[in-house]
Order: sequence, then structure tokens, then C-alpha cells
Amino acid sequence: MAPVITGVEPHLPTVTADASPAATSFDPGAPPLAELDRQVRAYAELGVGGLLGLDADGLRAAVEPLRAAVAALPMTPAMTGAVTGKAEDHVPFVLVLSPEALAERGHDLDDVAPAMRRGRQRGVSVIDPEELATYRPLDDVWQPDGPFWLLHGIDTGSEFCGATPESALATVRGRGRTPLTIAEGIALTVVRPDMLRPNRCYSLMGSRAGNQRVPAVWISERRAKLGWCWDRNPHTWLGAASAAGRLGA
Repeated sequence: MAPVITGVEPHLPTVTADASPAATSFDPGAPPLAELDRQVRAYAELGVGGLLGLDADGLRAAVEPLRAAVAALPMTPAMTGAVTGKAEDHVPFVLVLSPEALAERGHDLDDVAPAMRRGRQRGVSVIDPEELATYRPLDDVWQPDGPFWLLHGIDTGSEFCGATPESALATVRGRGRTPLTIAEGIALTVVRPDMLRPNRCYSLMGSRAGNQRVPAVWISERRAKLGWCWDRNPHTWLGAASAAGRLGA
């Protein structure tokens, strides 16, 4: 039986928002602060800021404390610890919305899922709210305080397509890198929809629920889908995303 898509309120700002020009206008030559501004615009245009009760100005103000950290970030794969050297798998940094900030407003990451746009298609989740609440960061995954943080030196991990998440996690840890959480995988898909590609989707090994389920984002029926796969099952179309680290304000 196929997993059931988790329903969300039809009036959510992430559901009613139009498509975002900012989300699809990544410029690899842009300076770090210009890229941060683009990501903030994407969050505003896709209704993610609205989940926090923030308009575009309020969203910019909430992210302002991170600007100094962004200005100091390196942007090339070699400088950020993106180990595969595949330019097409590298993302310099992503602005991540804290699940705790969402919870304070009565929302969860399922409410952000519609903002994972692929063209006109809104993203969906097949992890219901009750199960979603059981996922926690792994013990060695540190999350900065505050409503937003920066994930940097990201590699979407297409080298791990065909490997089990269990073995991919061991390799990622051995390289001194950190696996992405559900919040970080959604953020990546929202602000860099171009990185979710056919046969190059990604597991989010940094969030676990104490069982063999590993969350992941993949493409199904032309839309982004948050779901899970088994820890010891390989999939030729599913890699494993990792990052160099996280920065708070």
C-alpha cells in the first residue's frame, strides 16, 4: 500500500503562495551576501516567513544576525570541504529554519513541505505529524540556537547512489562531515530546487526516530516528496547529503 500524503491546511502561506522567482535564480558568481538575500526572498515569496508571522521585512530582520557569518564563508567546493569535487553536487550554504521556531507558531516541517516547489508543483510529505515529531537529530549533530542557522559546505551526495544509508553515514562521519537533518533537507530543496534531480535525490541521515527509517527527499509524480527509506536498503536514485558544518548568529 502506498504511503498516504500528509494533508496540510489549504490556507497555509506555503500553499497559497505563488511560485518564487528568487528560488530559481541562483547565481554561482554572486557574492555570499547576495546569495543570502536571494534565499531570504525565496522564503518570503514561498510563504515560509509567513509561517512565522513575518513579512519580507520581518524575515530580513530575523536573518540579519547571520550576515556577518555569511560574509566570511568560502564559496568553492575545495574551500568548504565538499569532498567529491563534483561541482554539480555542491551548495555553498543554505539558510535553515529551526523546527522549534515553527513549533512556537503551531507549525511543523510538514507545513513547510509545500514550499519545496518543482515548477508549478508544490512539495508534499508522506510522514504524518505524529511520526514527524519522533525524529530527532543524532547525538553528534549540533543545531545552533535561534530561529535560523546556516548549513555550509553542502554536498548532495550523489556518490552514494546505490549505497545503503547505513554505510553512507559511516563514510560521511569518517570524513569529519555531518549528515543533514529533515529541516536542512527541506531548506535545501526550498532554496535550491535545482539540486533535487532525477536519480540524484538525497537521504537526510541526521534525523532519526530510533528505528531503521531514514528520512529522505526524492521526486515522485514530478514533485518533491519528503518520506523515508530503510537504513539498510540501497537505491540507485538516492544519495546521502552531508555538510561541512553549521553556524549560528
